[in-house]
Parts: sequence; structure tokens; C-alpha cells
Amino acid sequence: MKAFLIALLAAVLCAERASSLFCYTCDNEHSNWNCLKTYKCEDHEKYCITTYSTSGFGKDTGYRITKKCSADCPETNMNFGVAAISTKCCGTSLCNFSGANSVKISYAVMLLGIVASLVCVIRAASGILPWLPFSIDLVASSSSRKPLHNAPRYA
Repeated sequence: MKAFLIALLAAVLCAERASSLFCYTCDNEHSNWNCLKTYKCEDHEKYCITTYSTSGFGKDTGYRITKKCSADCPETNMNFGVAAISTKCCGTSLCNFSGANSVKISYAVMLLGIVASLVCVIRAASGILPWLPFSIDLVASSSSRKPLHNAPRYA
């Protein structure tokens, strides 16, 4: 009896816990609210993945979300300006509730680049060279110089 209890204790301690993974699933949906269906993953599928893709620009931007179970974890993050795709994975039940955030963050980086470019264009149009920190002094001092030649002035 004592040997049986020791063997039973060893079996319980060494046994792998058999718990199923549940993931949210959807295929090519426009909104995360359409991705609330849950699915019990197969035994070999150890990850929940979310793929978030965008294409277009401005009002014509389209969003697609795909969520599913996966045997591997293919995390990707590619941004081509007018098209982007991001895949995130996690390993606990119902962990793929949110969309992949890196695509959304990359739009903020793109907006920051556009604003910085716009500031440079405005500074260049006003006569201030954006790449020279001392260009303000050059513009201010150039107005007090005398012309190199005496051109006739017509009134």
C-alpha cells in the first residue's frame, strides 16, 4: 500500500497538466467586435495569434483582423507606408482579445514624420534654412547689407 501511494504521488507530480487553450477566432473582419467567438484549440496548437492589417491612406484606409489558434508563434511587423501587417501571439486562454498594436503605433510615427517635414517646408519657405541652427542670424543680417552694384530703381 505504501509503495502504491508513493507511485501515485510520483505520477501526479510528474504528469503534465492537460488544460486546453481557448482563443478568440475570426477571419478577415473589419472590427475587433466581430472577433468575440471562442474556439478550443487542438492539443498541438499552443498559441493564440492576432493578425492586424491595414491598406490605403486617409479615408480610404481598410482594416482587417484575423484571430486563430496556431502551433507556432510567427510574430511579424511590416510597414510599407500605405500597407502594413502585424502578427502578435500569446500563450494563455483568451489572451488575443485586443488587436496587434504595432500597426497602430506605426501610423503615429508616420504622422510625426509628416509633421516634421511640414515644419521644415514652412521654415524653408520663410527663408529659414531648417538644417542650419544659425540661419536665423543670416537672414536677419542679410537685410542690412548694401547691394554689390547700383541697379537703377524705377518708381
